[in-house]
Amino acid sequence: MKIIGLADDEVDKDLRAAGIGMSVAEARSIAAVLGRDPTLPELFNYDAMWSEHCSYKSSRATLKEFLPTDGPNVVMGPVEDAGIVAIDDEWCVVISHESHNHPSQILPNEGAATGIGGIVRDVNCMGAKVVATADPLRFGDPYGPSANKVRWVAEGVVDGIWQYGDALGVPIMAGDIVFDESFDNNCLVNVVAIGVVKKDEIIRSRAPLGAGEGGYDVILVGKPTDSSGLGGVVFASEALREEEEATNRGAVQIPDPFLKNILFKANEDLFRLVREEGVEIGFKDLGGGGFTCASSEMGAAGGFGMELDLDLMHTAGEFPPEVLCIAETQERFLIISPPEHRERILEIYNKDWDLPGAAGAKASVVGKICTHDRYIVRDKGEKVIDVPIQHLTGGIRYERESKPRKIDLFEPDLVMPEDMNAVMLKLLSSPNIASREHVYRYYDTEVQGNARIRPGEADAGLIVPVRGKGFGIALAVDSNPFYGRISPYWAGATAVAEAMRNVACIGATPSTLTDCLNFGNPEKPEAFWEFREATRGLADSAKRLWLKGYPGQPVPIVSGNVSFYNEAPEGSIDPSPVVACVGIISDAEKAVTMELKEAKDRIYLIGRRYDELGGSEYYREIFNETGANVPQVRFEEERAMIHATIDAIDRGLAVSAHDISNGGLAISTSEMAIAQEVRLGLDLEIDGCGDASLSSDRLLFSESSGILLEVPANRAKELEELIRGFNLEPFDLGSVTDEAKLVIKRRGAPLIDLDLAEARDAWTSGLEEAIE
Repeated sequence: MKIIGLADDEVDKDLRAAGIGMSVAEARSIAAVLGRDPTLPELFNYDAMWSEHCSYKSSRATLKEFLPTDGPNVVMGPVEDAGIVAIDDEWCVVISHESHNHPSQILPNEGAATGIGGIVRDVNCMGAKVVATADPLRFGDPYGPSANKVRWVAEGVVDGIWQYGDALGVPIMAGDIVFDESFDNNCLVNVVAIGVVKKDEIIRSRAPLGAGEGGYDVILVGKPTDSSGLGGVVFASEALREEEEATNRGAVQIPDPFLKNILFKANEDLFRLVREEGVEIGFKDLGGGGFTCASSEMGAAGGFGMELDLDLMHTAGEFPPEVLCIAETQERFLIISPPEHRERILEIYNKDWDLPGAAGAKASVVGKICTHDRYIVRDKGEKVIDVPIQHLTGGIRYERESKPRKIDLFEPDLVMPEDMNAVMLKLLSSPNIASREHVYRYYDTEVQGNARIRPGEADAGLIVPVRGKGFGIALAVDSNPFYGRISPYWAGATAVAEAMRNVACIGATPSTLTDCLNFGNPEKPEAFWEFREATRGLADSAKRLWLKGYPGQPVPIVSGNVSFYNEAPEGSIDPSPVVACVGIISDAEKAVTMELKEAKDRIYLIGRRYDELGGSEYYREIFNETGANVPQVRFEEERAMIHATIDAIDRGLAVSAHDISNGGLAISTSEMAIAQEVRLGLDLEIDGCGDASLSSDRLLFSESSGILLEVPANRAKELEELIRGFNLEPFDLGSVTDEAKLVIKRRGAPLIDLDLAEARDAWTSGLEEAIE
């Protein structure tokens, strides 16, 4: 394609006419390095590899500046498709975190399903068995002007997730949902997957040592390549526009969980072969950027070049070379392996598991690894791509301007409603607080037989994935976009803190974090400032909340994703740094859930109440206000709360636990009573758990962080001693009763006297009404 010698406007016109999204300056820089005009396939390859989605060209410097990625338990940080941390001396947990936002807004079912499909491949290609997933979701206002489309998107996304996950045989063990008008035209579908692998059986997503000298094979496995998902990474790196919706549908991939199931089983045989033979291979999934991204990244990571022949690729028809290179056809993997094992590897996929009988899938040798530094692709006997492999994969870097957003916020002067029972019922039925049972009832959590704590039973899910081992893996996800609207920094910090509290509240110790950073257009200084502030906030929490048992050691962030351009002409989404936390509990039998256990038990609060109603459900639902006093993370106090809770559960002092977040103290206490069948109640006194000058509604609904613990009365003194040992104040709020009522008083005067059966009805119906 002609670049050299043309005026900028001519180059720009030709790029757009060809469907290439890169800038004129980027195209000129490529021509300068090549010393010639690039071919059309070369430009398409660079367009994919240099997209924001693949190259992190706007975000990489900020991530490197702030995020802690190392620790004593880290086996592999964020350098390949998934991060890995040690569970013990033998086993590791593998985790990956991604987004599939734009595709899910355009085609909700297919977009969400392929999001799950991609994330489980990321974990599997490290040699791991995929054991659980999570789905943090953000949708628009289900009662707003775009309600019909919001509900269509929400239902399609949920259907896509459960249909794919259930068919694949991987349980969805955690997740959360937030409804916010800023997501009306740009939903967020973030996905997390975890797996387990023995430390000495990890497989890398790169060409192994000696692969070039040995002329290792490049083997493409899976579905025949077609044009589906063409331009997906470029589509994900641009703002959504309604007039382009029909065109964008072609950038959404097509899922096939049943083929994926076969591939996973065949992969197990491949992993067994390389273990038995003592052979090192490279193994990587094909996701964003398709064949080009997977192959070039594997070669470059190993320090090798490669030569590929598209005529050897199994395809679903005749396609030009640029389509075969960057289409994002689902359910595919790439293997780099010694040629002496070629026949056995092909036999595993094509004969043992009969891939050709599954919609024309196959394993095909498509090229070889070389000692030179070129990425060479041939099509119909002609060389159509010949570029430096490190230049192709190295991407380009931008130093974006960062400018603080003007935030005109204030604390409203409001009068506390007289009928607090009515307030409680309205909050409990809010789609952002109501039970998620309407969603997770579709999820088959029992499919692998490893579930110990399921969605809805506690603040985190818990699985026991290795037979004969007593350890459990906890998983939780969190983020509050309403905090991001006020302060991106505190949104990032609180997301980490709450995810860690959630894991601690079942008795697990936070082991690692991942992040998915969802923001608007980074070319806009205010949006880039939001991204940097949120990243700084979550990094500060990770650094200052510490890995338990290692004072001063940050909790490592080993995987993640940046999703920019989450905006439409109507505006950008609220800043949404979504965090996942993985925790380890050495004896899963000690884990606790959040529902009340026995009458006469005591309820303790750790964490004072502060004047922090900014972004709260109380302000939004009752007064239609945002506020300004967003919850802040008091790092030393937060760290002590988390560690004290873990120890209290480990010693058997706390028999249930629940963190305080959306809706504050009043909602969290009620959730403990109505999480399962209503049979017990609470009689609580909240005076003293915050400054005496705070109004009662602030004590009830402030979303300052805190943890509620249920403790047998005969062990209350032990708990108090433990909490004080962490320099915390234990607040004895009251007791569990055998009457199904929530009674909350201040200075002896009743504030709430709520029938819990009525409360549970409101809580269990709110989400279903919002979506349907």
